[in-house]
Amino acid sequence: MKLVFIRHGDPDYNHDGLTEVGTREAQLLNARMKKMKIDKCFVSPLGRAKETARLGLEGTGIVPVEYEWLKEFPVRINRPDRGEEKSFVCWDWLPKDWTAREEFFDPDRWADEPVMAADNVRAEYDRVCACFDKLLAENGYERSGRMYRAVHPNNDTLVFFCHYGLTCVLLSHLINASPMVLWHGVCMTPSSVTVAVTEERREGDAYFRTTMIGDTSHLYAAGQEPSFSARFCECWKNTEERHD
Repeated sequence: MKLVFIRHGDPDYNHDGLTEVGTREAQLLNARMKKMKIDKCFVSPLGRAKETARLGLEGTGIVPVEYEWLKEFPVRINRPDRGEEKSFVCWDWLPKDWTAREEFFDPDRWADEPVMAADNVRAEYDRVCACFDKLLAENGYERSGRMYRAVHPNNDTLVFFCHYGLTCVLLSHLINASPMVLWHGVCMTPSSVTVAVTEERREGDAYFRTTMIGDTSHLYAAGQEPSFSARFCECWKNTEERHD
């Protein structure tokens, strides 16, 4: 089975929609989607993901199923460098802060770090992963320890229109990694495509392997530079790029 995660186009967060650039990115995604084998499709309830799905799937006849748990991973924390200001999503830390905490590199202990534990990040992570596993089980693959049992193995393609932080959560669960390493170590720019595929090297035993992360070839094919959202300044002196 193949899982395809598509991040929404360049976001207009104030109106939970897409910017003009984001609309163009979603439109350019359409040609790619029309060539893709899609057996089932799912979408976040948030406007920016739904608009990307609408434009990306236009002309395919596919209507995605909406799931609440596909919304952006929502838990907010008191980020250490901002004192008591609880206004930051739990997956946005300064590198010097998160890399200094050994728990964050451990797939079993990352949510036990005091800041994360104070706002019960683990509960939401476990809830989302349980919902994800339920969907995978309904489509033939049941979680068993750190792997999946291929109860009804198949070559279906499941497509998810969702969000960067949420995709990292789902990938971390699939490959048994700390989400902190993915949240801060990879970047999925708007409208990018990420793919994970099962490998069944022994009959009945399946493991998901990521074959593509943050691919934007549909943009480059049209001469469109990927938007900068999700990234931070390449150099401190680059004042035109986002610093925080």
